[in-house]
Amino acid sequence: QVQLVESGGGLVQAGASLRLSCVASGRTFSSYNMGWFRQAQGKEREFVAVISRSGGMRQHADSVWGRFTISRDNAKNTVYLQMNSLKSEDTATYYCAAATDYCSDYGCYDYWGQGTQVTVSS
Repeated sequence: QVQLVESGGGLVQAGASLRLSCVASGRTFSSYNMGWFRQAQGKEREFVAVISRSGGMRQHADSVWGRFTISRDNAKNTVYLQMNSLKSEDTATYYCAAATDYCSDYGCYDYWGQGTQVTVSS
């Protein structure tokens, strides 16, 4: 069992930066691939980024490539999402999730956080 708690969301202007954090409970954090997803109001949940257990592999969605960066610190049981050059279309609830597979499909993920809201004003 893994419990995930996100933080770091907020209201910012376009062009600003935010860093989201997701802290995992338990001693098995390094056993999981970690992903970030987002869901805008009225839209389906979409993949943002995934990082492998060791951090050696990363993948970002085309929509955020070059602006967002996923990273992790296994000693702190934490995964991060650094978001730069934010746009109004990045407005959404952001969720972190844990999976045994390295995967960009939300169906692969076994555990989810409660989400943190990011709102970007233009």
